[in-house]
Amino acid sequence: MPTISSLIYYPIKACRGFELESSLVERMGLQHDRRMMVTTPEGEFLTQREYPRLALVTPTLKDGVLELSAPAFDSIQIDIQTTGTSHPVNIWKSKGVAAIDQGEKAAQWFSDWLGVSVRLVHVADGFKRLVNEKYAVNPDDHTGFADGYPILLISEESLADLNSRLESPVPMNRFRPNIVVKGCEPFAEDTWNQIRVGAVKLAVVKPCARCEVTTIDKVTLERSKEPLKTLGKYRKHELGAIFGQNVIPLNGGNLRLGMNVEVLS
Repeated sequence: MPTISSLIYYPIKACRGFELESSLVERMGLQHDRRMMVTTPEGEFLTQREYPRLALVTPTLKDGVLELSAPAFDSIQIDIQTTGTSHPVNIWKSKGVAAIDQGEKAAQWFSDWLGVSVRLVHVADGFKRLVNEKYAVNPDDHTGFADGYPILLISEESLADLNSRLESPVPMNRFRPNIVVKGCEPFAEDTWNQIRVGAVKLAVVKPCARCEVTTIDKVTLERSKEPLKTLGKYRKHELGAIFGQNVIPLNGGNLRLGMNVEVLS
């Protein structure tokens, strides 16, 4: 039976993630995962595609306080704001998402780091950014500032299979999953429809089509053609080159490392 080998959350979209021993799962995904993101002053979302330096930003959350740090750069701390006057932001096809600006201090820090004027925002409390209804299980399935779905799941065996085909292996952080499992066949997750981990049921709803973010080294920021070139050869799908599965939690609960992943269908 597969087990959870890593739990990873990303406080700010496109910035560094953290491995956890355990995590509360909410309908929106892992607690605190991708609830914040960097935008233009006009509210358009930004990612490593445009600004790979985001990959070097370390956001640390503790008791509602966010610390921002980056290599050879002064760190700051701010109190996270989730209520108040909201401002509309856009992420992919989702327009007018209600977000709370995190103030001038955070905006200036990111602007100095990226060399362009930006803002830091948090999804407004109570706002539901609905997932694509084609893949939704329930009418109110929603996510925060993830690309499209609350959770991304990948198996260690799938990465090992990919790396066996590459001249230079890549780490799992190229793919930014939330849940990593081990103890199954490569790409077994592609065949799962519904799984249960402890008391948490999760629907596996859509393959994840990969983009150029996977080609950016998260330490050196160098770009290459891999692993996208190889994925395009043997993981071709009508959606694109796929790796990993998008998942929707059907209820809340706690996950921890080593828990069994029961395949229900």
